[in-house]
Amino acid sequence: MIRRVRVPSRVNIIGEHTDYAGGLALPFATEVYLELLIEAQSVGFDGDETVIALWQTAGGYPAKLTVNSEIPIGRGMSSSAALCVAIAIGANPSLDKLAICHTAQRLEHQVLGTKCGLLDQMAMVFAKKNHAMLVNFSDLSRTFIPIPPTWRFKLIDSGLTRKLSDTKYNSNADYSAKHVVAENTRVLKAVNADATTLGKLLNESHASLTTLGVSLPEIDELVHSIQTTQGVLGARMMGGGFGGMILALVANDEVLSEAIEVSSSGRLLFEEFD
Repeated sequence: MIRRVRVPSRVNIIGEHTDYAGGLALPFATEVYLELLIEAQSVGFDGDETVIALWQTAGGYPAKLTVNSEIPIGRGMSSSAALCVAIAIGANPSLDKLAICHTAQRLEHQVLGTKCGLLDQMAMVFAKKNHAMLVNFSDLSRTFIPIPPTWRFKLIDSGLTRKLSDTKYNSNADYSAKHVVAENTRVLKAVNADATTLGKLLNESHASLTTLGVSLPEIDELVHSIQTTQGVLGARMMGGGFGGMILALVANDEVLSEAIEVSSSGRLLFEEFD
């Protein structure tokens, strides 16, 4: 028996460091994928040591495990969450969508040491093509938001990498609650925003993340350079912090021509065959 799981990466438009605080976020899945191939075998496990540890923790059977991924590691596009989602559904395909998310989160906590929320997993598992998803993490409710054609997103690699398990969430504990309240307000404003307004919200979000203490001077300098580039409507650091990708909202496709264009994809794919 062979199982194949294909999981998209995610882009979070706005709503950073809010999921573990019961806040709001507006992510979408994008067309950069991780694929896990699971080939059952009579005894033993073959594959990367960490992948095997995740697989065994999820209750997986003896198998050869092969991972092929387009998702850059340590760049704020949730490569680890994609792997854990793939493991969760590959080992237990009968799980419902929320159970897949919770299982993947548990794997990140237990095996990878990342005390993450549920943003990444939900963005991948519930994704709908050409839509962002407004998630309320106080009750895990979801509302799909069509992405307007004027929302053109690009990613710029900062060149700085970080390991999420080493990231100190809530570095500025005194500011954390203020950030969540303000970020939630920005998410709600973003839902019906035109591109110009959304760009301003992205800039405000980055400023708040800097005050929260999850940015770096090098990141702030690069973000400012992008924000002040002609045709850029707004930009912010994306992901847990301390490196990774910068998300930019641009006026047209010619702006930041060397950056990575991103668009909304559908949800994950699971296949099983002999």
